[in-house]
Amino acid sequence: MATFLQPHLYLAIIDAPIVLVVIGLGVLLFGADKLPKLARGMGQAKREFMVGQAEADVAAEKAREDARKRLSAESAAVESHAETPAPSDAPKTT
Repeated sequence: MATFLQPHLYLAIIDAPIVLVVIGLGVLLFGADKLPKLARGMGQAKREFMVGQAEADVAAEKAREDARKRLSAESAAVESHAETPAPSDAPKTT
């Protein structure tokens, strides 16, 4: 079990310096005054993405429910059609 956790510990140690370097490069490239605007824009983009994802989930669930209803109606129609006797093509002899 310890061997399974070891790669995750290495990633945790490496992760902090990388994050600090990325933040430092961001300050150097964009300046300290633009970073809050960039972060705000990223937050709004994430929020819009989440709203879009929720809307897509609702639409997918509605489509699944419609498909279930259509399938159950079709299977009921097939069952009722199978129960009715088919007319005989053979001529009747009296």
